[in-house]
Amino acid sequence: MRLRPEFPLPDVDWEETREFWAAAARGELCVPRCAGCARLVWYPEKRCRVCGRERFTWVRMSGRGRLFSWSVVRHAFLPQFAAKLPYVAGLVALEEDPAVRIVSNLIDCAPEELTVDMPVEVVFRPLEFAGVEGRVLAPMFRPVEPGRRR
Repeated sequence: MRLRPEFPLPDVDWEETREFWAAAARGELCVPRCAGCARLVWYPEKRCRVCGRERFTWVRMSGRGRLFSWSVVRHAFLPQFAAKLPYVAGLVALEEDPAVRIVSNLIDCAPEELTVDMPVEVVFRPLEFAGVEGRVLAPMFRPVEPGRRR
């Protein structure tokens, strides 16, 4: 297997997620909605798991959600991640449909202050790695400060 020179950056041209990354480049969090049953579908697939339709419309989400789960990563399984350690990988349930859960980095927070179901909001930051050409604007999440709602 030959890796792409920009690995481990996401393949922003892959058909299944191209619209997700195009939206992120605009500072928007978008998820596909099934044209048949109107359910949000994440992770993108060729056909809806509920009704079987193959048509989707990408829709903008509010960017708000709740922290479902997280893990503090302290070991780099790939050398490109070594400079990022430690970091927090989180699973965020979106406000529009809590069954839609997006894996992303949690930023601007101390891991010991995270709690299940805490409100979070999307922010867009460059995803880049030392020694890897390029960067991708990626959705990441941070805790919502009390009194601040987007």
